[in-house]
Amino acid sequence: MNEIEIGRGKRGRRAYSFEDIAVVPSRRTRDPEEVSVSWQIDAYHFDIPVIAAPMDSVMSPETAITFGKLGGLPVLDLEGLWTRYDDPAPLLTEIASLDPVVATGRMQEMYSEPIKPELIAARLKQIRDAGVTVAGALSPQRTQQHWKAVVDAGVDLFVIRGTTVSAEHVSGVAEPLNLKRFIYELDVPVIVGGAASYTAALHLMRTGAAGVLVGFGGGAASTTRRTLGIHIPMASAIADVAAARRDYLDESGGRYVHVIADGGVGTSGHLVKAISVGADAVMLGAALARATDAPGRGFHWGPEAHHSELPRGERIEIGASAPLEEVLFGPSRAANGTTNLIGALKRAMATTGYSDVKEFQRVEVVVAPYQSL
Repeated sequence: MNEIEIGRGKRGRRAYSFEDIAVVPSRRTRDPEEVSVSWQIDAYHFDIPVIAAPMDSVMSPETAITFGKLGGLPVLDLEGLWTRYDDPAPLLTEIASLDPVVATGRMQEMYSEPIKPELIAARLKQIRDAGVTVAGALSPQRTQQHWKAVVDAGVDLFVIRGTTVSAEHVSGVAEPLNLKRFIYELDVPVIVGGAASYTAALHLMRTGAAGVLVGFGGGAASTTRRTLGIHIPMASAIADVAAARRDYLDESGGRYVHVIADGGVGTSGHLVKAISVGADAVMLGAALARATDAPGRGFHWGPEAHHSELPRGERIEIGASAPLEEVLFGPSRAANGTTNLIGALKRAMATTGYSDVKEFQRVEVVVAPYQSL
Protein backbone atom coordinates (compact mmCIF):
# COMPACT_ATOMS: atom_id res chain seq x y z
CA MET A 1 0.00 0.00 0.00
CA ASN A 2 1.31 3.45 -0.91
CA GLU A 3 2.55 5.65 1.88
CA ILE A 4 2.06 9.40 2.10
CA GLU A 5 4.91 11.72 2.92
CA ILE A 6 4.05 13.61 6.10
CA GLY A 7 7.35 15.46 5.96
CA ARG A 8 10.89 14.74 4.83
CA GLY A 9 11.54 12.53 7.83
CA LYS A 10 8.23 10.70 8.18
CA ARG A 11 5.84 8.74 6.01
CA GLY A 12 2.45 7.28 6.92
CA ARG A 13 -0.01 4.80 5.48
CA ARG A 14 -3.40 6.15 4.41
CA ALA A 15 -6.16 4.62 6.54
CA TYR A 16 -9.93 4.81 6.13
CA SER A 17 -12.83 5.31 8.51
CA PHE A 18 -16.36 4.04 7.95
CA GLU A 19 -17.27 7.44 6.53
CA ASP A 20 -14.59 7.06 3.83
CA ILE A 21 -16.00 3.89 2.26
CA ALA A 22 -19.27 2.71 0.74
CA VAL A 23 -20.77 -0.67 -0.13
CA VAL A 24 -21.44 -1.30 -3.83
CA PRO A 25 -24.64 -3.03 -5.07
CA SER A 26 -24.12 -6.17 -7.16
CA ARG A 27 -26.01 -7.71 -10.08
CA ARG A 28 -28.29 -9.64 -7.72
CA THR A 29 -30.83 -8.65 -5.05
CA ARG A 30 -32.71 -10.73 -2.47
CA ASP A 31 -35.77 -10.60 -0.28
CA PRO A 32 -34.66 -9.19 3.12
CA GLU A 33 -36.74 -11.87 4.86
CA GLU A 34 -34.52 -14.55 3.31
CA VAL A 35 -31.29 -13.07 4.69
CA SER A 36 -29.63 -14.65 7.72
CA VAL A 37 -27.65 -12.47 10.14
CA SER A 38 -26.90 -15.17 12.70
CA TRP A 39 -23.38 -16.10 13.76
CA GLN A 40 -21.64 -18.55 16.06
CA ILE A 41 -18.53 -18.34 18.24
CA ASP A 42 -17.26 -21.59 19.73
CA ALA A 43 -20.39 -23.56 20.77
CA TYR A 44 -22.60 -20.48 21.16
CA HIS A 45 -25.05 -19.44 18.46
CA PHE A 46 -26.62 -15.98 18.24
CA ASP A 47 -29.44 -14.68 16.08
CA ILE A 48 -27.78 -11.31 15.47
CA PRO A 49 -24.07 -10.38 15.02
CA VAL A 50 -24.14 -7.86 17.86
CA ILE A 51 -22.35 -7.91 21.20
CA ALA A 52 -23.38 -5.42 23.88
CA ALA A 53 -20.34 -3.54 25.16
CA PRO A 54 -19.36 -4.07 28.81
CA MET A 55 -20.15 -0.53 29.96
CA ASP A 56 -22.33 0.57 32.87
CA SER A 57 -24.28 2.92 30.60
CA VAL A 58 -25.13 0.01 28.28
CA MET A 59 -25.49 -3.19 30.31
CA SER A 60 -27.02 -3.97 33.69
CA PRO A 61 -27.98 -7.54 34.63
CA GLU A 62 -31.57 -6.73 33.61
CA THR A 63 -30.67 -5.26 30.21
CA ALA A 64 -28.22 -8.13 29.66
CA ILE A 65 -31.08 -10.57 30.07
CA THR A 66 -33.29 -8.56 27.70
CA PHE A 67 -30.51 -8.28 25.13
CA GLY A 68 -29.73 -11.98 25.32
CA LYS A 69 -33.36 -12.91 24.78
CA LEU A 70 -33.40 -10.65 21.72
CA GLY A 71 -30.66 -12.80 20.18
CA GLY A 72 -27.46 -10.90 20.96
CA LEU A 73 -24.50 -11.54 23.23
CA PRO A 74 -24.56 -9.32 26.34
CA VAL A 75 -21.30 -8.67 28.20
CA LEU A 76 -21.37 -7.32 31.75
CA ASP A 77 -18.57 -5.05 32.97
CA LEU A 78 -17.23 -6.91 35.99
CA GLU A 79 -15.32 -3.83 37.11
CA GLY A 80 -18.38 -1.62 36.96
CA LEU A 81 -20.81 -0.32 39.54
CA TRP A 82 -22.76 -3.60 39.54
CA THR A 83 -19.82 -5.43 41.13
CA ARG A 84 -18.91 -2.64 43.54
CA TYR A 85 -22.30 -1.78 45.07
CA ASP A 86 -25.28 -3.85 46.17
CA ASP A 87 -27.63 -1.31 44.59
CA PRO A 88 -25.97 1.04 42.07
CA ALA A 89 -29.27 2.51 40.84
CA PRO A 90 -28.94 5.75 42.88
CA LEU A 91 -25.39 6.21 41.56
CA LEU A 92 -26.52 5.76 37.96
CA THR A 93 -29.21 8.38 38.54
CA GLU A 94 -26.60 10.71 40.04
CA ILE A 95 -24.22 10.25 37.09
CA ALA A 96 -26.99 11.28 34.71
CA SER A 97 -27.54 14.49 36.69
CA LEU A 98 -23.92 15.54 37.28
CA ASP A 99 -22.66 18.90 36.10
CA PRO A 100 -20.06 18.28 33.36
CA VAL A 101 -17.48 20.27 35.33
CA VAL A 102 -17.51 17.80 38.24
CA ALA A 103 -18.58 14.62 36.42
CA THR A 104 -15.13 13.08 35.99
CA GLY A 105 -14.05 13.68 39.58
CA ARG A 106 -17.27 12.34 41.06
CA MET A 107 -17.16 9.24 38.86
CA GLN A 108 -13.58 8.59 39.97
CA GLU A 109 -14.85 8.59 43.55
CA MET A 110 -17.69 6.18 42.74
CA TYR A 111 -15.43 3.73 40.95
CA SER A 112 -12.82 3.76 43.70
CA GLU A 113 -15.05 1.40 45.71
CA PRO A 114 -13.42 -2.08 45.68
CA ILE A 115 -14.77 -4.83 43.44
CA LYS A 116 -16.51 -7.54 45.47
CA PRO A 117 -16.12 -11.17 44.28
CA GLU A 118 -19.50 -12.08 45.80
CA LEU A 119 -21.19 -9.46 43.64
CA ILE A 120 -19.45 -10.83 40.53
CA ALA A 121 -20.97 -14.22 41.34
CA ALA A 122 -24.41 -12.78 42.11
CA ARG A 123 -24.68 -10.69 38.93
CA LEU A 124 -23.54 -13.51 36.65
CA LYS A 125 -25.87 -15.97 38.39
CA GLN A 126 -28.79 -13.62 37.79
CA ILE A 127 -28.07 -13.67 34.06
CA ARG A 128 -27.45 -17.42 33.95
CA ASP A 129 -30.70 -18.16 35.81
CA ALA A 130 -32.60 -16.31 33.09
CA GLY A 131 -31.33 -18.79 30.50
CA VAL A 132 -29.11 -16.29 28.68
CA THR A 133 -25.52 -16.86 27.50
CA VAL A 134 -23.30 -15.47 30.26
CA ALA A 135 -20.33 -13.26 29.38
CA GLY A 136 -18.31 -10.97 31.61
CA ALA A 137 -15.43 -8.62 30.94
CA LEU A 138 -12.32 -7.67 32.86
CA SER A 139 -9.43 -5.43 31.89
CA PRO A 140 -6.00 -7.06 31.48
CA GLN A 141 -4.91 -5.32 34.70
CA ARG A 142 -7.70 -6.93 36.75
CA THR A 143 -7.87 -10.32 35.07
CA GLN A 144 -5.26 -12.02 37.25
CA GLN A 145 -6.96 -10.73 40.40
CA HIS A 146 -10.57 -11.67 39.60
CA TRP A 147 -10.58 -14.36 36.91
CA LYS A 148 -11.19 -17.20 39.34
CA ALA A 149 -14.31 -15.55 40.76
CA VAL A 150 -15.58 -15.08 37.22
CA VAL A 151 -14.96 -18.67 36.15
CA ASP A 152 -16.35 -20.09 39.40
CA ALA A 153 -19.52 -18.07 38.78
CA GLY A 154 -20.05 -20.00 35.55
CA VAL A 155 -19.39 -17.75 32.56
CA ASP A 156 -19.85 -19.12 29.06
CA LEU A 157 -17.52 -16.57 27.44
CA PHE A 158 -14.74 -14.56 29.07
CA VAL A 159 -13.86 -11.14 27.62
CA ILE A 160 -10.52 -9.44 28.27
CA ARG A 161 -11.05 -5.90 27.03
CA GLY A 162 -8.82 -2.87 27.20
CA THR A 163 -8.10 0.23 25.15
CA THR A 164 -5.35 -1.86 23.63
CA VAL A 165 -4.29 -5.40 24.51
CA SER A 166 -1.09 -7.04 23.34
CA ALA A 167 0.21 -10.58 23.54
CA GLU A 168 3.55 -9.19 24.69
CA HIS A 169 3.25 -6.66 27.50
CA VAL A 170 6.60 -5.58 28.91
CA SER A 171 6.81 -4.48 32.54
CA GLY A 172 9.68 -4.17 34.99
CA VAL A 173 7.29 -3.42 37.85
CA ALA A 174 4.77 -6.27 37.87
CA GLU A 175 4.45 -9.66 36.24
CA PRO A 176 2.27 -9.15 33.16
CA LEU A 177 -0.65 -11.38 32.22
CA ASN A 178 0.62 -14.25 30.07
CA LEU A 179 -2.29 -14.45 27.67
CA LYS A 180 -1.21 -17.64 25.94
CA ARG A 181 -0.81 -19.57 29.17
CA PHE A 182 -3.94 -18.02 30.69
CA ILE A 183 -6.18 -18.87 27.73
CA TYR A 184 -4.72 -22.37 27.46
CA GLU A 185 -5.45 -23.11 31.11
CA LEU A 186 -8.91 -21.54 31.09
CA ASP A 187 -11.82 -23.83 30.33
CA VAL A 188 -13.99 -21.22 28.57
CA PRO A 189 -13.60 -19.39 25.23
CA VAL A 190 -11.88 -16.01 25.49
CA ILE A 191 -12.49 -12.87 23.44
CA VAL A 192 -9.61 -10.41 23.74
CA GLY A 193 -8.75 -6.93 22.48
CA GLY A 194 -8.53 -4.23 21.36
CA ALA A 195 -6.13 -4.68 18.55
CA ALA A 196 -5.63 -2.20 15.76
CA SER A 197 -3.07 -3.76 13.42
CA TYR A 198 -2.36 -6.94 11.47
CA THR A 199 0.65 -7.87 13.59
CA ALA A 200 -0.99 -7.22 16.97
CA ALA A 201 -4.07 -9.23 15.97
CA LEU A 202 -2.01 -12.14 14.63
CA HIS A 203 -0.16 -12.37 17.95
CA LEU A 204 -3.45 -12.35 19.87
CA MET A 205 -4.82 -15.10 17.64
CA ARG A 206 -1.77 -17.21 18.44
CA THR A 207 -2.62 -17.05 22.14
CA GLY A 208 -5.67 -19.24 21.48
CA ALA A 209 -8.33 -16.53 21.65
CA ALA A 210 -11.70 -17.40 20.17
CA GLY A 211 -12.27 -13.81 19.07
CA VAL A 212 -10.31 -10.58 18.69
CA LEU A 213 -11.81 -7.14 19.35
CA VAL A 214 -10.75 -4.53 16.81
CA GLY A 215 -10.55 -0.89 17.80
CA PHE A 216 -8.57 1.73 19.62
CA GLY A 217 -9.96 5.03 20.82
CA GLY A 218 -12.81 5.05 18.34
CA GLY A 219 -15.83 5.02 20.62
CA ALA A 220 -18.20 7.93 21.10
CA ALA A 221 -17.19 8.46 24.73
CA SER A 222 -13.46 8.01 24.14
CA THR A 223 -10.98 10.90 24.13
CA THR A 224 -7.94 8.68 23.61
CA ARG A 225 -7.03 10.44 20.37
CA ARG A 226 -7.18 13.81 22.09
CA THR A 227 -5.45 12.63 25.28
CA LEU A 228 -2.79 10.22 24.00
CA GLY A 229 -2.71 11.05 20.30
CA ILE A 230 -3.49 7.43 19.41
CA HIS A 231 -6.24 6.42 17.01
CA ILE A 232 -6.87 4.10 14.07
CA PRO A 233 -9.66 4.54 11.49
CA MET A 234 -11.92 1.53 11.86
CA ALA A 235 -12.46 0.43 8.24
CA SER A 236 -8.73 -0.05 7.72
CA ALA A 237 -8.23 -1.62 11.15
CA ILE A 238 -10.92 -4.26 10.56
CA ALA A 239 -9.60 -5.07 7.08
CA ASP A 240 -6.07 -5.48 8.50
CA VAL A 241 -7.25 -7.80 11.29
CA ALA A 242 -9.40 -9.76 8.83
CA ALA A 243 -6.22 -10.34 6.81
CA ALA A 244 -4.54 -11.64 9.97
CA ARG A 245 -7.51 -13.99 10.48
CA ARG A 246 -7.08 -15.34 6.95
CA ASP A 247 -3.34 -15.88 7.35
CA TYR A 248 -3.75 -17.44 10.80
CA LEU A 249 -6.35 -19.81 9.37
CA ASP A 250 -3.64 -21.13 7.02
CA GLU A 251 -0.91 -21.04 9.65
CA SER A 252 -2.95 -23.00 12.21
CA GLY A 253 -4.33 -25.55 9.79
CA GLY A 254 -7.92 -24.33 9.88
CA ARG A 255 -8.51 -22.58 13.21
CA TYR A 256 -10.93 -19.68 12.66
CA VAL A 257 -10.73 -16.68 15.00
CA HIS A 258 -13.67 -14.29 14.98
CA VAL A 259 -13.09 -10.61 14.25
CA ILE A 260 -15.30 -8.25 16.27
CA ALA A 261 -15.46 -4.53 15.52
CA ASP A 262 -15.33 -2.58 18.78
CA GLY A 263 -15.58 1.18 18.52
CA GLY A 264 -16.90 3.74 16.09
CA VAL A 265 -20.00 1.68 15.16
CA GLY A 266 -22.62 4.27 15.99
CA THR A 267 -25.24 3.76 13.28
CA SER A 268 -26.70 1.00 11.16
CA GLY A 269 -24.58 2.17 8.23
CA HIS A 270 -21.43 1.71 10.30
CA LEU A 271 -22.59 -1.80 11.26
CA VAL A 272 -23.06 -2.66 7.59
CA LYS A 273 -19.63 -1.33 6.64
CA ALA A 274 -17.89 -3.06 9.56
CA ILE A 275 -19.09 -6.45 8.29
CA SER A 276 -18.38 -5.53 4.67
CA VAL A 277 -14.66 -5.10 5.42
CA GLY A 278 -14.37 -8.33 7.40
CA ALA A 279 -16.00 -8.24 10.84
CA ASP A 280 -17.94 -11.32 11.99
CA ALA A 281 -19.82 -9.26 14.57
CA VAL A 282 -19.80 -5.81 16.14
CA MET A 283 -19.63 -4.68 19.75
CA LEU A 284 -21.99 -1.75 20.31
CA GLY A 285 -21.77 0.83 23.07
CA ALA A 286 -23.32 4.21 22.31
CA ALA A 287 -25.76 2.70 19.80
CA LEU A 288 -27.32 0.63 22.59
CA ALA A 289 -26.90 3.25 25.31
CA ARG A 290 -29.45 5.32 23.35
CA ALA A 291 -32.16 2.85 24.33
CA THR A 292 -34.75 4.24 26.72
CA ASP A 293 -34.31 1.18 28.95
CA ALA A 294 -30.48 1.41 29.02
CA PRO A 295 -29.01 1.98 32.51
CA GLY A 296 -27.22 5.19 31.42
CA ARG A 297 -30.49 7.16 31.27
CA GLY A 298 -29.51 8.98 28.09
CA PHE A 299 -25.83 9.28 29.02
CA HIS A 300 -22.89 7.16 27.97
CA TRP A 301 -19.41 6.54 29.37
CA GLY A 302 -16.72 3.89 29.33
CA PRO A 303 -14.13 2.79 31.89
CA GLU A 304 -11.63 5.28 30.49
CA ALA A 305 -13.85 8.13 31.75
CA HIS A 306 -13.13 7.41 35.41
CA HIS A 307 -9.50 6.26 35.26
CA SER A 308 -7.93 7.24 38.57
CA GLU A 309 -4.84 8.90 37.06
CA LEU A 310 -5.43 9.70 33.38
CA PRO A 311 -9.05 9.76 32.19
CA ARG A 312 -9.22 9.16 28.44
CA GLY A 313 -12.96 9.40 28.03
CA GLU A 314 -15.92 11.41 29.20
CA ARG A 315 -19.54 11.09 30.10
CA ILE A 316 -21.52 12.26 27.10
CA GLU A 317 -25.22 12.95 26.66
CA ILE A 318 -26.57 10.98 23.71
CA GLY A 319 -30.27 11.04 24.50
CA ALA A 320 -32.74 8.18 24.56
CA SER A 321 -34.35 7.31 21.24
CA ALA A 322 -36.36 4.08 21.64
CA PRO A 323 -36.64 0.86 23.65
CA LEU A 324 -33.83 -1.65 23.16
CA GLU A 325 -35.95 -3.95 21.01
CA GLU A 326 -36.83 -1.05 18.72
CA VAL A 327 -33.18 0.03 18.49
CA LEU A 328 -32.35 -3.44 17.21
CA PHE A 329 -35.42 -4.43 15.21
CA GLY A 330 -37.56 -1.35 14.67
CA PRO A 331 -39.87 -0.14 13.42
CA SER A 332 -37.65 2.89 13.01
CA ARG A 333 -39.13 6.30 13.73
CA ALA A 334 -36.07 8.23 12.50
CA ALA A 335 -34.01 8.18 9.31
CA ASN A 336 -30.61 8.64 10.98
CA GLY A 337 -29.56 5.01 11.37
CA THR A 338 -29.95 4.83 15.16
CA THR A 339 -32.92 2.45 15.25
CA ASN A 340 -33.76 -0.84 13.49
CA LEU A 341 -30.06 -1.67 13.17
CA ILE A 342 -30.70 -5.29 12.23
CA GLY A 343 -33.40 -4.37 9.74
CA ALA A 344 -30.92 -2.05 8.02
CA LEU A 345 -28.25 -4.76 7.93
CA LYS A 346 -30.69 -7.22 6.38
CA ARG A 347 -31.80 -4.62 3.84
CA ALA A 348 -28.20 -3.82 2.86
CA MET A 349 -27.36 -7.50 2.46
CA ALA A 350 -30.50 -8.11 0.41
CA THR A 351 -29.87 -5.08 -1.78
CA THR A 352 -26.37 -6.32 -2.60
CA GLY A 353 -27.48 -9.93 -3.09
CA TYR A 354 -25.85 -11.67 -0.12
CA SER A 355 -27.61 -14.27 2.03
CA ASP A 356 -25.48 -14.42 5.19
CA VAL A 357 -22.82 -12.53 7.12
CA LYS A 358 -19.86 -14.58 5.90
CA GLU A 359 -20.89 -14.01 2.27
CA PHE A 360 -21.38 -10.30 2.88
CA GLN A 361 -17.73 -9.96 3.90
CA ARG A 362 -16.95 -10.41 0.20
CA VAL A 363 -19.09 -7.49 -0.97
CA GLU A 364 -17.39 -4.85 -3.10
CA VAL A 365 -16.54 -1.58 -1.36
CA VAL A 366 -15.22 1.69 -2.74
CA VAL A 367 -13.42 4.64 -1.23
CA ALA A 368 -16.03 7.36 -1.23
CA PRO A 369 -15.42 10.04 1.43
CA TYR A 370 -18.70 11.50 2.65
CA GLN A 371 -18.30 15.09 3.79
CA SER A 372 -21.90 16.19 4.29
CA LEU A 373 -22.27 14.96 7.86
